[in-house]
Amino acid sequence: MLSHRLADFIDSDWNNTDQSPRYWYEGRCLQTGDLLRLPRTSFVEAIACGLMQQLAEDERYSREGKMYGVLLVESPTGEQQVLKAFSGLLNGESVVDGWVPPIPGREQVALQEAQTLAELAAIKQELISLQQLPARQEYERLSQEFAQQLQIMSDRHSHSKQQRQQQRQQLSDTLTGEALTLALTQLDKESRQQGIERRHLKRQRDVTLATLKMAIATADTRIQELKQKRKAISRQLQTQMHAAYSLMNFLGQSLSLQQLMPNGLPTGTGDCCAPKLLHYAATHGLKPLAMAEFWWGTSHQDKVQGEFYGACAERCQPLMGFLLSGLKPNPPTPFPTKEGGVLSPCPCRGGVWGEVKTIYEDEYLIAVNKPPGLLSVPGRYLETQDSVISRLRNSLADGDNLTAVHRLDQETSGILLLARDLPTYRQLSQQFQQRQVHKVYEAILAGVVTKDEGVIELPLWGNPENRPYQQVNWELGKPSVTRFRVMGREGNYTRVEFEPLTGRTHQLRVHALVGLGVVILGDRLYGCNAGVSRLHLHAKELRFQHPHTQATIHLQAETPF
Repeated sequence: MLSHRLADFIDSDWNNTDQSPRYWYEGRCLQTGDLLRLPRTSFVEAIACGLMQQLAEDERYSREGKMYGVLLVESPTGEQQVLKAFSGLLNGESVVDGWVPPIPGREQVALQEAQTLAELAAIKQELISLQQLPARQEYERLSQEFAQQLQIMSDRHSHSKQQRQQQRQQLSDTLTGEALTLALTQLDKESRQQGIERRHLKRQRDVTLATLKMAIATADTRIQELKQKRKAISRQLQTQMHAAYSLMNFLGQSLSLQQLMPNGLPTGTGDCCAPKLLHYAATHGLKPLAMAEFWWGTSHQDKVQGEFYGACAERCQPLMGFLLSGLKPNPPTPFPTKEGGVLSPCPCRGGVWGEVKTIYEDEYLIAVNKPPGLLSVPGRYLETQDSVISRLRNSLADGDNLTAVHRLDQETSGILLLARDLPTYRQLSQQFQQRQVHKVYEAILAGVVTKDEGVIELPLWGNPENRPYQQVNWELGKPSVTRFRVMGREGNYTRVEFEPLTGRTHQLRVHALVGLGVVILGDRLYGCNAGVSRLHLHAKELRFQHPHTQATIHLQAETPF
């Protein structure tokens, strides 16, 4: 048995009176359709925090970022115990003393897995070589040089053109007849000569870059071939592993991943903490009471060390209904009801709590003050991803018709506008698209901004292989424009007001980092490691024309920091 005592993680005098759920792991039984739920409570979070303290004392657990999980269980004798697990491999090992082992079946494909991983490693190295091809840097350098030469030439030709226009006017005033014709012909010749000069430089550029361009195109073709090959062999291994992996639930049923999800699942399904913990409990006669999963190690994309997360939407959530089968069905917990314009706090994804205050409401639309950490709209699985929309839909009589007109990042607080019907949504969306909506944000930046005001213009691009991270890309990026004004400076912090004129993903966060050279305080995704509890970005003002009354609606939400 790999179960641990409570005392290994938590003090014996810990107050365990608060058993209210912070989050529900849930799914529907495949046979009955009953909703089955397993909570994450404050008690199991405290157990997880005890495990975090143990991880912090051993540098092996800081070498790589990954998910860890704990499952509070009850043994057949009634004793409460703890199981712990890690996702994937831990420092290259799948079996580690004291931790729940991987789901059975991996050993059946171990040889194929090793061969595939070696092949994937070779593909990765070739991709790196092709992406770092010297021809790319040379092409970029020469392109910039020719661009500078063309700009200098263009400026010189523009100046010459103005001089010729002045000379033509002077010649027309002082000369006539053949003398005037000859003089004007000379000016035209000069103009044609400059056109020839420009075309010659462009031809020189094209000839110089042609060989490099061909080498880059050949490399890009090879990259696409390698990516397709990587995808094919990964899918083949995935299929073999899904057929070999076998999960058991609390009814004693055992099915392979392939049987559970015949249409396929992402690579890594079955290697996450939740399936490993629940499978182990089911196969050892342990009753699950509560579970918690958290990230530890180097932050990755939206994952931050020490924070709790729910079941991952793609790998774990589709399995929850089967894994929880055999547990007693839970009645659905109603969402909070609206009282005095306030939706009371309720448990939500990632352990975030907070009120959603209504700041404007009529028969056509609603505006709320979204707290930080709460999604604007539900994710892929509505029952596991709390959001402004899902709360309102479950608490208002006409909630099913609500649509978010725009979105705020999960970490951003402030004004969020929602339409109560389709015509209202379309008209408001059109105002956003045509840049007729005035938006103002306030932020604290973790450094000193030297300029007092200005405009930031950068092309933003989201790398599909590194979502949701956005970056500046002059070739593939879409235009983004933000006005900014420094409101004040205090110590090593700057309070800034942003007015976005476009609405790109993470626009203000990247404009602060790249345009102003200072990251927003608390923006862990973009490198701020300050010990603060939230992203210091707030949508404080929204002004638009009411789609039905034509009145100007000016909404404000006080900045909470």
